[in-house]
Amino acid sequence: MRSLIVIVFVSLFASCGQDTQRDPKEPILLADREAPLGWIHLKIYQDSTFEFISRGIRQETIYPGRVVIHDDTLEFEYQDSIPKAGSRAVIKDRVVLYIAGDYPEAPEIKLNKITQPHQ
Repeated sequence: MRSLIVIVFVSLFASCGQDTQRDPKEPILLADREAPLGWIHLKIYQDSTFEFISRGIRQETIYPGRVVIHDDTLEFEYQDSIPKAGSRAVIKDRVVLYIAGDYPEAPEIKLNKITQPHQ
């Protein structure tokens, strides 16, 4: 009986540490770079959603949306506001080059599973 109580307690304790509310998505592209006072992250998922994240010392801004991939070109359709990096980028070598914004952005690719167009 005592061992059964221990097993139940350990099972409950282990399950409490899991985040069951988040729906984990499989990333197909991860890129980031260090910014002057933080980081820039780009995450593209299998379901053609993405997050462009600007993480600073005091705040984090997430720009979510959908992406259309044409060969090496990425067309970002943001849900709300558009970051100054813009809404179009190309994959070149090991970076994502933003080409249609107020300033150029070039996060380094850490993971790239893009093998075919996703819509």
